[in-house]
Amino acid sequence: MRDLGAGLGFLIKGQRWVFGHGKWFGIGLLPGLITLVLYAGALVGLGYGADDLAEWVTPFADDWSSPWPGLLRNGLTVLVFVLGLFLAVITFTAVTLLVGQPFYESLSEEVERTEGGTVPESGLPLWRELWISARDSVRVLVRVGLYAILLFALGFVPVAGQTVVPVLGFCVTGYFLAEELTAVALQRRGMVLKDRLALLRGHRMRTLGFGVPLGLAFMLPFVAVFLMPGAVAGATLLARGLAGDEGAADAGKGGTDAED
Repeated sequence: MRDLGAGLGFLIKGQRWVFGHGKWFGIGLLPGLITLVLYAGALVGLGYGADDLAEWVTPFADDWSSPWPGLLRNGLTVLVFVLGLFLAVITFTAVTLLVGQPFYESLSEEVERTEGGTVPESGLPLWRELWISARDSVRVLVRVGLYAILLFALGFVPVAGQTVVPVLGFCVTGYFLAEELTAVALQRRGMVLKDRLALLRGHRMRTLGFGVPLGLAFMLPFVAVFLMPGAVAGATLLARGLAGDEGAADAGKGGTDAED
């Protein structure tokens, strides 16, 4: 529980940081606004089509007696939309980080500068950093897609599919959200994706304490945009703590890529 609270503390401190630095809050809003317009349209389309999809994948229920076909298909409709939100939250962060790479990189560096100590530099040109971010995002999304398929299949299990599975989905969402956001600071420290995932696994509860509340908040349409700058700031503080930077390990208590 202490580590969960510490993870939440990094998230809160990141939000406080950007609200105390209005210039960086404004800069951090722009990429999220662009991405939000695209995702809002996709989710509206999913909302209209989820019931048709649920009916299409359950033709075997046509001969069932009432009310079982309706209960099954309504449950699957909810599950499809939840999984759609699950994927939207993960990909929203990845796409927004790609769109706003220069902005968020500068924001993250400013956070480290104000927190004291040296500011790591990757030494890579912008095009190389964008390529690494895009490549790693695809790798993460492949992992997320595999989890989504598994969770979708488990959604057919009565009761557990409509209760336990959504909870697991939120945990997976939060974990990979934290990975995407901490990548901004950890990549500057020369950590490749494999090393970043290993670092987060070693601090799983702290990672979930940061990512799960953020993932839940991101389910609200405009909240993701307004929380994104603070999420990057908080993830930078979290990365400093996980990487063992001096003075960063307890920050949450207050409330060069070599791979080709």
